[in-house]
Amino acid sequence: MTIGLFGGTFDPIHFGHLRSAVEVGEAFGLEQVVLIPAAVPPHKGRGAMAPAADRLRMIELAVAGAPGLAVSDVELRRAGPSYTIDTVRHFQDQLPAGDIALIMGLDAFSEIDTWKFYREILAAVAVIVISRPAHHQDPGRSARARVESVLAAVFSPEAIEATTEGFRAEGLKSVTVQPVTALDISSTRIRQMIGAGRSIRYLAPAAVVAHIQAKGLYA
Repeated sequence: MTIGLFGGTFDPIHFGHLRSAVEVGEAFGLEQVVLIPAAVPPHKGRGAMAPAADRLRMIELAVAGAPGLAVSDVELRRAGPSYTIDTVRHFQDQLPAGDIALIMGLDAFSEIDTWKFYREILAAVAVIVISRPAHHQDPGRSARARVESVLAAVFSPEAIEATTEGFRAEGLKSVTVQPVTALDISSTRIRQMIGAGRSIRYLAPAAVVAHIQAKGLYA
């Protein structure tokens, strides 16, 4: 079984997250993309987030009945910061004969050298980097160029081998840049809109919008 692990705060989950998960799953033939809400993200400020139970429930509502999409509460059940290496090890234990890919955005990959045991992560699982909408990128550098720059800083430029699909190096499983449909939606913008009393209809699944309204989240 080949699965993709797609982590984040998902505060709240929206169509940008979901469309990316579907497109990556199809592009790489993944049997399942597992969305994993973080309990305590170590690389984000510890400002107010919606309760973990609500963020988990919103993902459950969003993926209900969606083929190839699933949700895991593994990081919510674990005490302390939500380190990716611990999540990778958990799924390796659950799927000893399976392949695992780690799905992340370009911004997250750009700071991967600050992650706990990041070299072990890169050696253990393939990484799929989702490229952002074009107008959010550095106009002078493509997503592929940014990924290559990060890898060159970690492994040295001479160690990086470029392929049609992405990049390889000794001690690196593989890193691939995957463009996705440019839906310019963000959780931050959704929270701001709710705070301003504006509708978020069609930015997130109707069941998620209903949950937000019922619980009074982000108001």
